[in-house]
Amino acid sequence: MTHQPVQPLRNGGFTLIELIIVVVILGLLAASALPRFTSVTADAEDAAVEGVAGGFASAVGLVRAEWELRGRPKGNADGAGAEVIMDGITVNVDGSTGYPVSGNNNLDAHDLNMTSEDCRTLMQAILQGAPTATTSFTLLGENRYYVVRESNGVNDICVYYLANTIKNLASAPSGTDYLSVGNAFVYNPRTGGVSIFSNN
Repeated sequence: MTHQPVQPLRNGGFTLIELIIVVVILGLLAASALPRFTSVTADAEDAAVEGVAGGFASAVGLVRAEWELRGRPKGNADGAGAEVIMDGITVNVDGSTGYPVSGNNNLDAHDLNMTSEDCRTLMQAILQGAPTATTSFTLLGENRYYVVRESNGVNDICVYYLANTIKNLASAPSGTDYLSVGNAFVYNPRTGGVSIFSNN
């Protein structure tokens, strides 16, 4: 029997070439994965607005259905003053369309006479477990939504901005800013329509 000489163990780490290859591979992996991780926040913001907007649209439909069941109460001549009771909560509706316009017992509210506070209280009244909302731009940090009443040229509309998406603005968004600033959904009390605007 012949014995082969035992080779000494290689006592070293990686060669420089091997280290460079590992660094290059890790760099390629990071470059392909990083964009996916940076869009996670934007995706979460989109999902938050879409979820609340979907619940809001469903609640609007339920309020209008209740108005129909109650025999379409009209309120006064301009459509203000009509209301329905939803689970013990009074919701003011436009007497001519039946769509909700306020949640704060504002009997003067209708689709041409709303305030930002009407929009805010409407969200609180028709959504169970509604997210916190404010009409004050200075209180964004304490609330999930910033709410403002705007006009679309035909009637009043409610704009619900996700506060986190507008917190870095120098001044409060207004007019049609929701088309280009922040993530928001818009409620039109004349048609009951809810539209989502994502500006990530």
